[in-house]
Formats: sequence, C-alpha cells, structure tokens
Amino acid sequence: MHSPLQRIHQAFDQTLGRDYRVRLLGGFNEPFYQPASRTEFAEIQYREDFPASALHEIAHWCLAGPRRRMMVDYGYWYESDRDPSAQAAFESVEARPQALEWVFSQASGLPFRISADNLTLGAGCEFRHQVQEAALALVSQMPKRALEFSTGLALRSGSANFLSPSHYREQPA
Repeated sequence: MHSPLQRIHQAFDQTLGRDYRVRLLGGFNEPFYQPASRTEFAEIQYREDFPASALHEIAHWCLAGPRRRMMVDYGYWYESDRDPSAQAAFESVEARPQALEWVFSQASGLPFRISADNLTLGAGCEFRHQVQEAALALVSQMPKRALEFSTGLALRSGSANFLSPSHYREQPA
C-alpha cells in the first residue's frame, strides 16, 4: 500500500510531470516554484513531507497561466506578518488555490484545513466563504491540468465522487 504522499507523486508524475516538464519535490523549509529552463524541468517544491503542502503548491501551478509559470515563484509576493489590509489582499489571491487544494484533498481522500497563513489574524468567516465559493465554481468547471491531476488522485485513492458539489456545501474548517 502506498502512502498518501506516494500517491500524490505518482498521480502528478503520470498526469502532468512529463507532459508539462515539471517535477514535484518535497523536503524543503519553504515552498518555492522554479520555472523550467531550456535544459531543466520546472520544479514545484513543497514543505517537508506534508501532503497538504504538496497539494497546495500543485494547486498554485495548475491555476497559474503560461506567463506566471515562466516566473520564479509565479511572480507573487509573500509577507509573513500582515496587517488586516495586507491580509485581505492575500486572501483575494489565495482563495482559489486553497479551493483547488480542497478539491485535490477530496480526490485524495485526505482532510482539508483552510490556512490564513497568518497566525496573528487567523482565517475569518469571509475567507472561508471565499474558499467555499471558489471550490463550488471549480468543481463545475475544472481547469484542464487540475482535472487531469485530480482524476489521477481519485483513481489512486478510490474517491471517485470528488467533483460532487455536496462535498463543498459547508465551509471548510
């Protein structure tokens, strides 16, 4: 029997890795995206050996357009300590990746926990609602790469019903 992380890697390698010239790598202190070069595959690096981190970073990659996938860390900024205004800006760009991580978690048979990524402020009700709404929109119209990967996950975990809106009717924890 394979671990959840092994299933994630297998699904990624077999559905996206070779076709899109990208590798999924764990064991890092912080997540990071390195675009492909002429000779090297792109790298999606995730924290430690955490399945949730792998799924979250894959979600970012699946949602990033061609221009963003050519930029280091997709050209995004990151601030660890945010005031309420900066937190709102973070949440506005983070709701969709977290929603897709939730879908991937459902496809993997793994639990999902929302992350405000700010221990001072935490995840408020509005952000939970944004993630829920984004998840419901995604399951009705999944981006191609996200559907390929999530289907690969579901085949390995037996979670065939992961696109059902009923899984996303309640706000995430």
